[in-house]
Amino acid sequence: MRAKVIAFLFTAGLSLMAFSQEAYKISGRVLTEDGKPVSYANVLVTGTGIGTVADDSGRFEVRLPGEGEWKLQISSVGFESRNINVKAESQGKTNVIIALKENLQEIDEVRINQAVNQTANLTRIDMKTVQMIPNTSGNFESILKTLPGVSSNNELSSQYSVRGGNFDENLVYINGIEVFRPFLIRSGQQEGLSFINPDLIQSVQFSAGGFDASYGDKMSSILDVTYKKPIRAGGSVSGSLLGGSAHLEGISTKSHLSWIGGLRYKTTHYLLGSLDTKGEYKPAFWDFQSYLTWSPSIRTEIGLLTNVSINSYHFVPASRETDFGNIFSAYRLKIYYDGSELDKYTTLMGALTFKQRLGENVSINFSTSAYSSGERETFDIEGQYLINELDTRLGTETTGDSIKNIGVGTFLDHARNRLMIHVFSLQHSGKYGIPGYTLRWGIRTQSEIIHDRLSEWKLVDSAGYSLPYSEDEVRLYDVVKSSNHFSTWRASGYIENTFSMGLWGGDAYITAGIRGIYYDFSNQLLANPRVSLAWNPRWEKDFRWRLAAGIYDQPPFYKEMRDPSGTINRNIKAQRSFHLLAGSDYYFMAWERPFKFTTELYYKYLWDLIPYKLENVRVRYSAQNIARGYATGIDLKLNGEFVKDAESWVSLSLMRTMEDIRNDFYFDNEGRKVEPGFYPRPTDQLVNFGLYFQDYVPQNPSYRVSLYFLYGSPLSFSPPVAGRYDLVYRMPAYKRVDIGFIKAIKEEGKMPAYTFLNKFRSIYLSAEIFNLFGTNNTISYLWVRTVSNLQNVPGMFAVPNYLTGRRFNLRLQMNF
Repeated sequence: MRAKVIAFLFTAGLSLMAFSQEAYKISGRVLTEDGKPVSYANVLVTGTGIGTVADDSGRFEVRLPGEGEWKLQISSVGFESRNINVKAESQGKTNVIIALKENLQEIDEVRINQAVNQTANLTRIDMKTVQMIPNTSGNFESILKTLPGVSSNNELSSQYSVRGGNFDENLVYINGIEVFRPFLIRSGQQEGLSFINPDLIQSVQFSAGGFDASYGDKMSSILDVTYKKPIRAGGSVSGSLLGGSAHLEGISTKSHLSWIGGLRYKTTHYLLGSLDTKGEYKPAFWDFQSYLTWSPSIRTEIGLLTNVSINSYHFVPASRETDFGNIFSAYRLKIYYDGSELDKYTTLMGALTFKQRLGENVSINFSTSAYSSGERETFDIEGQYLINELDTRLGTETTGDSIKNIGVGTFLDHARNRLMIHVFSLQHSGKYGIPGYTLRWGIRTQSEIIHDRLSEWKLVDSAGYSLPYSEDEVRLYDVVKSSNHFSTWRASGYIENTFSMGLWGGDAYITAGIRGIYYDFSNQLLANPRVSLAWNPRWEKDFRWRLAAGIYDQPPFYKEMRDPSGTINRNIKAQRSFHLLAGSDYYFMAWERPFKFTTELYYKYLWDLIPYKLENVRVRYSAQNIARGYATGIDLKLNGEFVKDAESWVSLSLMRTMEDIRNDFYFDNEGRKVEPGFYPRPTDQLVNFGLYFQDYVPQNPSYRVSLYFLYGSPLSFSPPVAGRYDLVYRMPAYKRVDIGFIKAIKEEGKMPAYTFLNKFRSIYLSAEIFNLFGTNNTISYLWVRTVSNLQNVPGMFAVPNYLTGRRFNLRLQMNF
């Protein structure tokens, strides 16, 4: 039935397009010299009074009075006008691509206010900046980690938390299609390439909260990525010690068909060699993506997005040595390993989109997508360990040496986990827009089919005693065995208005909408009203103020439903939140260069929360809606040309997020009942600081430097105590500096030193130093248990798992 409906819609759309074609039409696209669309350019047929305005992607179509040659005049604010001659052929249509040159003439200060996305609370990210960042993961998300409100303490992972939310609360779109990541990954070492391929990106928008009703059902953030629709043939090749990538793009002769595709390979073998755990690392991550668009007319576009990702992580550990503690009590853990680990994650995705413009003011979209993920975790690893106390006395011959054994033992970790997830979606959206008013609507349905089998256990033997100890039998320290097969279905829809009006001596842009969600697994129907306001005072044109408020609900997916024992909670509900945000943008000039200072204050009240514990990048949920909480803070960002013609920025975030489990309590050592109340959530991080800085040699700008710095104050973590989430400690602060030294061998638009380099648009060679100061950053803890000895030394030690050390990398990027 669904196939028939889709076929009917596509056939109807193509029929409308065919009947709408008339003789003597000229269509095309208005672009900048570097291939970006010029929105709302004016197109005039000289001497006739006939003209039109291009859409937001630069596309236009205009009727000509008759056959023959005609002159078109194309103009747009900020660009030099251009005249071209076109020839109209009988019973046909002519397609043209028009490139406009920016008008760099210096004029008095003029501010132009545009009603597009005035209230969306979205930040645009410059892709040219992304290409220059020294990046250990090879993933686009590294740039997000320097933005205010965004936190990440793991350079091996593309995951990030936003304003107190966890990794699963971030929504990612590519060309309007929601994308997913593998679910079983438990550490950054296992994580491959993120879905987003930087080589294919046209534009990126990011929101850390207060987003509109048109965006979906997550509580924290939105990352909205649009892939390119090429306007000429080209491509790129890049390679480094961490992998490589290549992409090709092109367009047909009459500009009806365009295509872009990219292949990526990543290996972290070189990076993982700096970890405390030594052994044979064999990670191999492959990814291929393509995006094809067919435009049979100026009003119709059909797109196909495909992705194939094959990730493999093979690890044969040999030994580990880690020193921990402090100057008063220092310890050394040594482990000798046997066994291996083999993890495989294979994902497939396809999405088909249909876009149709119905007249000048209405556009509609239809899309369908399918996602499939097959994941397998297999390991049998035995570790024989010993913990020694170190001599901390200064000036002795044994300073730093082992002086006493604290504990010895053996552990055996075993897992045979399998997961298959299939996600299918069908959605429709539309827009009606006239000057000063825009109406948007959309509906979406999604089904999930999940096959999950968990089989893992851990045996701990300390000094001849199996833990937990029993005189009658050998007990396993931890056992999880479960098998779950189920399907879910959900639907959502929204409608929202954006309009402008005069308010308090300024221009106000208001977006108000409501989003509805139905989730069949828990038979839950939710309504999410949202409103945002942007106000530009006419008397102070350097300021822009904004407010946003709304309800943001997150129905559970597979991970939230499953408790630590592997059991699915059939009564699980959506997690819910209320966002309140106030912010401002201040534009100013310093050193005769433009700057922007952004401030945002926010408060989020959270209820029906599902408590969880964070282990590296693995989120382990309690699968119960038993908590309430809040997140509040302030985000600050200053960006501009600290060095002329080189954009940099600095961001600072202060945040507190807490939660309280309903009716929880425990008994202390004296038998008194204690109710913990509010305690820090696993993402509670008081201070986050990010810096991205670019500079160059003044006498030779082709030599550049790119600095990437992150600081995150201590994160909270909990010991592996069943049922207790209020036991909170703090791991050390995260501090990391990466630096890249770049040589521009060939720059676009400039003549190279050697003529054979003219075949390339640009060539960059980078020498990068990761973790410049060699900081030992902690990502998680290995909990080592021992039987208490006669000195009553505690039976559990938290041994830090450190991230990567200092590494040197070479990277070559060639664009053609």
